[in-house]
Amino acid sequence: MKLNELRDNPGARKVRKRVGRGIGSGLGKTSGHGQKGQKARSGVAINGFEGGQMPIYMRLPKRGFNSRASKAFAEVNLGRLQAAIDAGKVDATARIDGDVLLKAGVIRRVGDGVRLLGKGELSAKVEIEVTGASKAAIAAVEKAGGSVTVL
Repeated sequence: MKLNELRDNPGARKVRKRVGRGIGSGLGKTSGHGQKGQKARSGVAINGFEGGQMPIYMRLPKRGFNSRASKAFAEVNLGRLQAAIDAGKVDATARIDGDVLLKAGVIRRVGDGVRLLGKGELSAKVEIEVTGASKAAIAAVEKAGGSVTVL
């Protein structure tokens, strides 16, 4: 390859549309907006409008319900916790809670609390303080010699 053979990737540089610059440009006079009507004017905001026909979002049946009382827990599996302990991010001798897990990067945000789930293996003896825990997770932690405090 030589310097004079260097080319941009096809489609990397797009030519700007110059509207209203004469009939020869192909985008003169009405600038690609056609003749008259609402869409030819400026300030059009008709998203979802179907010309008087009942819009699709109103024709389709609505189902379900989103509870305002639902809680968003940060979920932590035992395998993920063990991996963090093995990597030295979490101290297994100290009490482990949401703030410790957050600082270690095990969870992104605490939200309404931390929920411990039983996927994976746990070999370290840990003392965990969480908002919720599954029965399998509690059993696995106690089997490893640790304890789970559910707030």
